[in-house]
Amino acid sequence: MPRPPARSATNAPRLSLRPPQGVTRVDDPRLLDGDHREGEHYERLALDRQELAGITLQECVLEGVSLDDTDLRGARILECAFEDLFAPVFRAPRSSWRETSLRSTRWGSAELYDSRLDGVHLDGGKLDYVNLRSARLTDVLVSGCIIGELDLTGVRATRLALADCTIGTLTLDGAQLRDADLRTSSFRGIQGIDGLRGVTIDEYQLQLLAPFLAESMGLRIEG
Repeated sequence: MPRPPARSATNAPRLSLRPPQGVTRVDDPRLLDGDHREGEHYERLALDRQELAGITLQECVLEGVSLDDTDLRGARILECAFEDLFAPVFRAPRSSWRETSLRSTRWGSAELYDSRLDGVHLDGGKLDYVNLRSARLTDVLVSGCIIGELDLTGVRATRLALADCTIGTLTLDGAQLRDADLRTSSFRGIQGIDGLRGVTIDEYQLQLLAPFLAESMGLRIEG
């Protein structure tokens, strides 16, 4: 009898996301910094350059909303569902995200440093630069995304998976990754190769990483 395929020793992100139910559509939310909004549905709205620092969105749905240069410092995003978010500049440092899905996101630069993401699925979309420096990630899945630069400098992550993504530069200086799975994703360059310690990759990725590994070890390869 053929042997069953070997199971990966890497634990996958634990996600149990459910779309918010019974939400109320709000066409003119008049959001303010520090607000707590719950069970609301915002669709095709421009919230550009608004001051929304410290806002809490709980069990809310945002579809086709523009958040260009909107101040979301310290925002709390809880059990929400976002789709087609647009922001050439997305500013949400020191924010908290829990049990939230984001689909078809289009961000130029995303400032998410010092943030905390727990149970988050970023699915599809195009992002030029994602700054997650010193963030804490638990049970995070990024799938089907095109990302110009993903900066994970100083990140502490548990059960992080990058699936079917195309990433230009992955920066891992000082990163501490546990149960991180990069299989099926591609990278043109990696900085901070030591941050890959303990990460799961496939054989093809190992071949692509060989020059970076050799450089980090000071090896000279001559034919």
